[in-house]
Amino acid sequence: MFKSFNIQSHKGKYSVEFIANGIDILNKEPPENAIFIIDKTIRELYESRISRLLKTEKVIIIEAQEKNKSIENLPAVINRLVSLKVRRDSILIAMGGGIIQDIVCFLSSIMLRGLSWIFFPTTLLAQSDSCIGSKSSINSDNIKNILGTFSPPQSVVIDISFLETLAKKDVLSGVGEMIKVHAIDSPSSFNHIANHYDDLLSNSKIMENFIYDSLLLKKKYIELDEFDKGPRNVMNYGHSFGHAIESATNYVIPHGIAVTIGMDLANFVACRLGVSNSSHFERMHPLLQKNSHLFQEVLIDTTALLDALSKDKKNSHSRLRLILPDQEGFIHIGLYENNGRLSEAISEYFKKYRAEKF
Repeated sequence: MFKSFNIQSHKGKYSVEFIANGIDILNKEPPENAIFIIDKTIRELYESRISRLLKTEKVIIIEAQEKNKSIENLPAVINRLVSLKVRRDSILIAMGGGIIQDIVCFLSSIMLRGLSWIFFPTTLLAQSDSCIGSKSSINSDNIKNILGTFSPPQSVVIDISFLETLAKKDVLSGVGEMIKVHAIDSPSSFNHIANHYDDLLSNSKIMENFIYDSLLLKKKYIELDEFDKGPRNVMNYGHSFGHAIESATNYVIPHGIAVTIGMDLANFVACRLGVSNSSHFERMHPLLQKNSHLFQEVLIDTTALLDALSKDKKNSHSRLRLILPDQEGFIHIGLYENNGRLSEAISEYFKKYRAEKF
């Protein structure tokens, strides 16, 4: 069944469409005014399926590495766009995961004072989460995601056949973000995805349904708070700890799996700070542990984690902005003192549930 919905943004509505073999439809009739920006891996894996659009020569291939979404490296992409005679009526078509999305979203907002763009997300994390919301995040001088803009796409096209070539760790990374949005919605929504976890990993139709449901849950927040000034901040559940875990492990752990561990840690910390009770940690821990099991033995330096946590851009002065469950299991944002109680809770969690480096 064909699925679609619209999202309201400050530039009007944009569509999110689930189209089987959408990549093949695009390849049959590439728009004349399109410039394609494609993940190098996607070009290699799907070269035969995008052969016609590759022949247009209006193609930029980018390796999906963090360094390539830095402000220092973007001039090379800008110069390439200029050489391809980019115009105000050009459409940038992005094909890739989050890094390609960040690059194209950012450039669409600054090139010629604004270009239209279309996104074909190719990773589960991008399809189920980041493809909507209009945000770009760009690195500068080794500071992650310090720059960014809001630039909604003209449309998002989700072709789940891309998921067939994903590594297991990248599938679980995407599932981590799906778990997150269900946990934010309500305890019952979390229980729903927990009960179908094994099915969504083994059945593509069930996976597609959960991608669709995850986007609809997120849609409510981004339409309420498009520019991330209030209610939408709750979407960062698991991210303060998750980003710190990524930093402390030198990004060995994929983002969505770091967020999975971050949610588990947030739930444990909430118990120790008296914000929540142990029943919610115990209810969610088995699924979060299961989704992050591939990286169970990765050593996490808690000193480095605490240092990264203290530098989170969402903090307010000396207090940490954390997103934790309350006594009923609903997720809320709060400011917490960066003191001994917090560091003790974090250390206790890693001693009990994760490998830890001292």
